[in-house]
Amino acid sequence: MSANNGAFTSMINRLVVATLCCGVGLSLVTFNAFAMEAKQLSSLKIDGAPTIDGSAEEGFWESSTSILTYDKIAGITIELRSVHNGENIFFLVRYPDATESRQHKYLVWDDALKAYRSGPKREDSFVFKWNMETRPVELSISGDDAYKADVWYWKANRTDPVGYADDKFHSYGHESLGNSLLVINKTGKPFFLERLGDGGKATYLSMTYDRYSTPEVPRYHIRQPTGSRADIRAKGNWKNGVWTIEWARKLKTGHTDDVQLETGKVYSFGVSRFEIAGKAANPGIDQPNYESGEITELLELKIE
Repeated sequence: MSANNGAFTSMINRLVVATLCCGVGLSLVTFNAFAMEAKQLSSLKIDGAPTIDGSAEEGFWESSTSILTYDKIAGITIELRSVHNGENIFFLVRYPDATESRQHKYLVWDDALKAYRSGPKREDSFVFKWNMETRPVELSISGDDAYKADVWYWKANRTDPVGYADDKFHSYGHESLGNSLLVINKTGKPFFLERLGDGGKATYLSMTYDRYSTPEVPRYHIRQPTGSRADIRAKGNWKNGVWTIEWARKLKTGHTDDVQLETGKVYSFGVSRFEIAGKAANPGIDQPNYESGEITELLELKIE
């Protein structure tokens, strides 16, 4: 990052120190993010727009304000920044990760079955989850609040190659809808989590193989998204044990399955290093916490 090398190194040190400190604190006290006042991220207005390439070289990123949030499931501290130009809003995410994982569910040939089966590799990912209710809610999938949420889901294998994040939708409530998952919340009450894609085509399409090709083959065909599912541009870059991800979206998309953003207002959200799918950790894959992500700290965005 040339001119910003010093600031970038300082940021990495802050992430490492904050992660260690938070880790110690969590082992000593009971953590209840939702009992605390939400941290507020300010999105400052700029002229122009960043290049969404994961390099974060533009000077306004360093002059923007930042907050640190601790992801209890992943055990890491995440840095968040935001700016906007009146039409589009931009985010910068940085977090430590010892390895770069860009393969996802690659299919492995099973000679005994004479067929391909899903392998253990899982992609790196990151989630923004936005409250779409007019009232405060926890946004977790262990709370007592029913809600609908807008989900921005960056995936190193399935969305990053074409420069997007997936645009999805969570419904968490008391009724079973479609393929919703039954979850028992922290007070023992049954809730149902439904995870849907927005309107349009996703960046990925599952492929099938009817005969042997190579020992390992990709599971997904990557393509350009369409419709509301193409609302969010995002690009990640892994370097020296840190992911840097840049995001861009229109403040107002005009789509009913999206949170609509306005200057001068405050919005509730949370982030997760892993996909929020309501599943238990799986020791049989290379990222055991994949699909067991959660919102462990409620945040606010103020668009200046």
